[in-house]
Amino acid sequence: MKIRTFRYFFKEALKSMRRNGLMTLASISTVALSLFMLGVFLCGVVNLNNMAESLENQVELSVYLKDDLTTDQIMAVGKKVKEIPNVKRIEFINKEQAMTDFKERLGDQQQLVSSLNGVNPLPNSYVLTFENPEDVKSTARLVTTFSGVESSHYGQDVIEELFKITQIIRIGGIVLIGFLAAATLFIISNTIRLTVFARRKEIAIMKYVGATNSFIRWPFMIEGMLLGFVGAIIATLCVGEFYHFITLEVEQSLAFFPLVKMFPFFYTLVGVLLGGGILVGAIGSTISLKQYMKV
Repeated sequence: MKIRTFRYFFKEALKSMRRNGLMTLASISTVALSLFMLGVFLCGVVNLNNMAESLENQVELSVYLKDDLTTDQIMAVGKKVKEIPNVKRIEFINKEQAMTDFKERLGDQQQLVSSLNGVNPLPNSYVLTFENPEDVKSTARLVTTFSGVESSHYGQDVIEELFKITQIIRIGGIVLIGFLAAATLFIISNTIRLTVFARRKEIAIMKYVGATNSFIRWPFMIEGMLLGFVGAIIATLCVGEFYHFITLEVEQSLAFFPLVKMFPFFYTLVGVLLGGGILVGAIGSTISLKQYMKV
């Protein structure tokens, strides 16, 4: 397309937006509201997914050793454990450290320790964390076959439920975003259809005098893209202010919550909303023009 031709199409799009000021305002408002809702839900899904990953990364496998092992035997077990693929970190906890940690967890209820009469029943252990938390189950079965290992534990019941919940969050998030994107496209295409309907006579006249479909379509597509772009800018600013407010509130009251930081996440969000606004504007215009492009 020549620059002169594109300039003409662009001017025609701006002229149409000025001439139909009320419809333009309604279209931009609809696009902004739709993309704002999409942006808010996108923020929610991203943070839920981040929370799920954070919980999965806290999954640990405790490998408990038999009491009668020598130092060399304990080190031999550690060597085997280090050879397991996808293990991110290995920590050895001796009996004394395990008892100290146990006392700290008990807090004011130290009478439970007193009832042991100085006997430390806690075993030496290795604590493993993984690159892929899904590996914990297979590794738990593997380490029990090692000589010198008494048992392994990773909170089987809780972890199984955790994996189910995180999977539901991820799948549900994708479905939700897809549904909202489709709803946004539907709303925008119908809003632009009103603009096209108001100019249906103009389109018919252009068709009768021999204008090609592309010549008629381009000004409307550019108009739709501009509507989507302006609406996306408004939505992006609103989502940015909303998310900034939420992050400040969460940091003050729920500092432990694994919230995604404002930056660089916001840059990605800007790209998604602006790109999405332009794309749905173009697609919406194309869909809306279809029935009016027939002679």
